[in-house]
Amino acid sequence: MLLLAGLPSLGLAPRADAIVRVAILTVVIGTIGWPVVDLRVRFPLGTIAVGVAVFAVWIAPDLLIPGWRGQAIFQNGITGRLTVSLPPEARDDLLVLALRLVRAALLVPVLEELFWRGWLPRFLDARDFQSLPLGHFSTTSFVATALLFAAEHGPFWEVGLIAGVAYNLWMQRTRSLGDLIAAHGLTNLLLGLFVLVTRRWEFWL
Repeated sequence: MLLLAGLPSLGLAPRADAIVRVAILTVVIGTIGWPVVDLRVRFPLGTIAVGVAVFAVWIAPDLLIPGWRGQAIFQNGITGRLTVSLPPEARDDLLVLALRLVRAALLVPVLEELFWRGWLPRFLDARDFQSLPLGHFSTTSFVATALLFAAEHGPFWEVGLIAGVAYNLWMQRTRSLGDLIAAHGLTNLLLGLFVLVTRRWEFWL
C-alpha cells in the first residue's frame, strides 16, 4: 500500500507506472497471499448476483441524478475531491488500459478481500485472529469494516459503504474468500468495462 501510494511521486510515464503497479501486486500475491488464498467459488449464482448488484449500485446515483457527486457531502476536506487518476495521454493507450483492467479485476480483489474480509474483522475481535473462523463478525467489527471500506473510496464513500455492507454480509453467508474475491472482481470488471465504453474516467479511482 505504501509503495503504491508513493508511486506518483516518482513521476513515471503511464506505461511504466501501470507495469510497476501490476508487478508489485503480483509479487505480493505470489509471495504472501497465495499460500493462504482459497479461490474456490462455492456459491456461484449468489456471488455473481452480489458482484453485479454492487456494480449497479456504484454507478446508479451518478447516472440517475445529475450533479450527484458534486455535492459538498461527497467532495470536501475530509473525503477529498473527485480526481481522474488516469492521465489524458494514457486514455487511448491499449497497454495501459489492459493493465489497469487486469489490476482492478484480478489483482486488487485478492489483496483487498484478504485485508477487508479475511483479516481485519477477525483482528478487531481477537488479536489471535486465526482463532476465529472466516466470516466471523461482531457488530463492532462489521460496522468498523464497512465504515473503513467506505472511507477508502473518498468521494464515492456512500456507494463504498453499501458495497462494504454487501460484501460483509456475503462473507458472513458464505465464509468463503473465494466467493468474495470473485464478487469483488466481477464488480471491478464491470466497472472497468463501463469506464472504457463510456469514458467516464472518474469512476476509476
